[in-house]
Amino acid sequence: MRSLKEIQTTLEPVRTRGLFRPSEVDVLSSELETNGIVVLPNLLNSEQLGGMQKAFDARLRRMRWNNFDGYDKTERFRHMIEDVLLLDQGFLDLALHPLVKQILNRYLGADYELTEAKGWKSLPTRRDFHGWHGDAWYDQSATKEIHREIKLAMYLTDVRSGAFNFVKGSHRQQHPRLVKNDEVKDAQIFEVRGPAGTAFLFDTSGIHRQGVPMLETRQALFYNYHDPGVPLQQEDLITYRYHPLLLNAAFLGNLSDEDRRILGFGNKTNFVPAFERQDHPPASYQMFCAWHGADLRFQEFRERVVRKLRKTFRLS
Repeated sequence: MRSLKEIQTTLEPVRTRGLFRPSEVDVLSSELETNGIVVLPNLLNSEQLGGMQKAFDARLRRMRWNNFDGYDKTERFRHMIEDVLLLDQGFLDLALHPLVKQILNRYLGADYELTEAKGWKSLPTRRDFHGWHGDAWYDQSATKEIHREIKLAMYLTDVRSGAFNFVKGSHRQQHPRLVKNDEVKDAQIFEVRGPAGTAFLFDTSGIHRQGVPMLETRQALFYNYHDPGVPLQQEDLITYRYHPLLLNAAFLGNLSDEDRRILGFGNKTNFVPAFERQDHPPASYQMFCAWHGADLRFQEFRERVVRKLRKTFRLS
C-alpha cells in the first residue's frame, strides 16, 4: 500500500541573528540524514520574500532576448531563470542562511560550495513531464561512490498542487538515474505543499519529481550545494553547467570567510576560459537574427530620412 505523507509547513518567526540552538540543528540534520529530506522553519521575513517575488516576477514578463532580460525556455512547461543571485539581496541571504549552513556543514563536510542557483515557473499541466529521478551530476563511470549533493528548495508562490514529491529514505541507495513509476508504487512519499516561503533541503540522489497534476502555476527556487572538486558528468561539461556563480556586487557586503568559500571566491576548478557551446541554435534563431538586423537597418534608414526632411523644411 502506497503511503503518502503530506508535509504542511507552519512558518515560524525568523530569529533576529539567525542563530539556532544546537538541539534544533541536531533534529533537522538527523531528519535529513534519515529521510533524505527535511522541511525547514521559516528562513526569511516578509520583506525579504516580497523583494524576491517582485524581482522574480519581473524576469518572468518576457523571454530573454538580445538586451532584454527575461527567462529561458527550453521546455514546454517551464520558464527558467538562471543566476537568481543577481536579482535581489534575499536570494543571497537565503543561500547563506545560518541554519542552512549549519545543516550543510554536518551533511556535506567542509568542502562544499553553492554551485548553481536558479528557479523556474512551472505551467499548469496534467502531464508527468518531469517524472521520478535522482539528479545525475557527477561522472559515475569514474567512481563507485555516491557523491553527496544537497538542494535547497523554496517556493515563491503558494503550492497546493504539483508539489515536490520525494521518496522517503531513497537517498544514497544508488547512483542517480531515471526511475519508472512501478519502482515507487509501494514507496512512502513526502509531498511538500505549503505557502510561499516554504523551504526544504533534500539529497538529490533520492528519488523525487514534480507532482502531477499541476493545476496552477508554481514558482520555485533550487540551489545546488556539492564539492566542486568532484568530476562532473560529460553532459554538464559540454553545457558549462555549474560554472562559477554570477554575483551582484551590491549584495556582497559583510561576507564571512565561510560565505566567500561557499560562493566559490577564487575557485577556478570549473571555470573554462573562452567557453563556447558546440551545439547550434535552431533555424528560428537565425531567422530572428536576420529579422532583427533588417529592422535595425530600417530604423537607421528612417532616421536618416527624418533628419533630411527636417533639414529641408528648416531651409525652406
